[in-house]
Amino acid sequence: METKYIFVTGGVVSSLGKGIISASIGKLLQARGYKVTIQKFDPYINIDPGTLNPYEHGECYVTEDGFETDLDLGHYERFTGIHTTRNNSITTGRIYKTVIDRERRGDYLGKTIQVVPHITDEIKRCMLREDEKEEQLDFVITEVGGTIGDIESAPFMEAIRQLRWQLGRNAVCVHLTYVPYLKAANELKTKPTQHSVKELQGMGIQPDILVLRTERHLDDSLRMKVASFCNVDLECVVQSEDMPSIFEVPVNMQRQGLDAAILRKIGIPVGETPAMKPWHDFLDKQRNARREVHIALVGKYDLQDAYKSIRESLNLAGIYNDVKAKLHFVNSEEITRENVAAKLEGMQGVVICPGFGQRGIEGKIIAAGHTRSNDIPTFGICLGMQMMVIEFARNVLGYADANSSEMDAKTPHNVIDMMEEQKSITQMGGTMRLGAYECELVKGSRACDAYGNETLIRERHRHRYEFNSRYQEEFEKAGMKCVGFNPASRLVEIVELPGKRWYIGTQFHPEYSSTVLHPHPLFMSFIKSCL
Repeated sequence: METKYIFVTGGVVSSLGKGIISASIGKLLQARGYKVTIQKFDPYINIDPGTLNPYEHGECYVTEDGFETDLDLGHYERFTGIHTTRNNSITTGRIYKTVIDRERRGDYLGKTIQVVPHITDEIKRCMLREDEKEEQLDFVITEVGGTIGDIESAPFMEAIRQLRWQLGRNAVCVHLTYVPYLKAANELKTKPTQHSVKELQGMGIQPDILVLRTERHLDDSLRMKVASFCNVDLECVVQSEDMPSIFEVPVNMQRQGLDAAILRKIGIPVGETPAMKPWHDFLDKQRNARREVHIALVGKYDLQDAYKSIRESLNLAGIYNDVKAKLHFVNSEEITRENVAAKLEGMQGVVICPGFGQRGIEGKIIAAGHTRSNDIPTFGICLGMQMMVIEFARNVLGYADANSSEMDAKTPHNVIDMMEEQKSITQMGGTMRLGAYECELVKGSRACDAYGNETLIRERHRHRYEFNSRYQEEFEKAGMKCVGFNPASRLVEIVELPGKRWYIGTQFHPEYSSTVLHPHPLFMSFIKSCL
């Protein structure tokens, strides 16, 4: 069949959960046997989120082909298991850069370059995925960041308006809005939704389906009111109530017929409702998990979204181990030798988190030393792994001044150093070792055991600095084994202490490839050891 296009927009306020709704639509259509992809269009001028502070935008997610993207792509992959690429994440900055580069080359033959048609044509080209040479897709779901009425999202809305006319029944617009509850009046208010839809209609776009984000159940009379004011069929007004977990959202959307409404709008026979047994089995495990396992996240970013994929990976591994992972953030800037025991008291496992820069690293090193000495299961990821290496060099090898050349360029014992090919790069953004690389595992190691005795794996990276292989022999003699290597460059990817219950550091980011139906084996093994 011809590719169908679903556009997901948001109104009233941001952070309503467009990413979760987009991922849920993808999951439901996938369950019906359709081949889908989901893409995010962000209206900011940055080329990608790679240079954004996590406090601004949450974590930076990395695709297999090495592109730094918005954290919503993590939701898309966790829900659907698809592998996104650089073509699934587009920003205003990328759109304008492409158009300006073409203008500089003379591709427009002297024409005046304007938002309409040149910018909107480039947006449409990306929305239709004209550069993609992948096999035929049944559905392309496009989420547009920001809120209706934002100045910066206007070109995206105009592109959607044009595509609606071009594609006819092959395009559907899903609009997510907010229905607030006023406690003083004891009433749910639909006026913000009416205004949001009116604004969308003023841009020439009539939404086909409304998803109403709400903290309280909406009765049929309220849904009927919204339907009549907004020119939308009653069956196409769906409510998205607060759920115990985001993984309940696809089931809630299916229960209300969101996927069926989309198919009817496009003119595809609805057919039977898929059972989604593996998803329901997962939800049953989640609901039945009674025991708790307490895990400390040692890092410098005190907000949930900064370590989103790590949190989700730990939660998923906990559920599959029949426990609830209770995560406790421990600010590494506040950790000292005197208080580390108190800060980590009661923790059954510790994750030394990734990051960049000097801030908070000494606390991570102290935490790694405490967990090593007291045999507390410890998982170091990227910079976290590097801090485990530095701690071992200082306190076991006896190099008190050991460091990473990122933190101290003059350290005589640079156990972590920059890759040679990175030393000439001065520009920020997209200049690291990014994306999926192969890794050979040493047979008999704890890491190899976690992967089910596979000896060749493939994981995603985001870093400039590496374990300095000149020190490998010294580390191994003292007990820290190098058990994962890049087959081409022989760079060290995994270190572990075999004598401990679980003490493993990975240079890569395993959290990027953990999904709802396939939790990552390292997180599974780590949680098991914490129990």
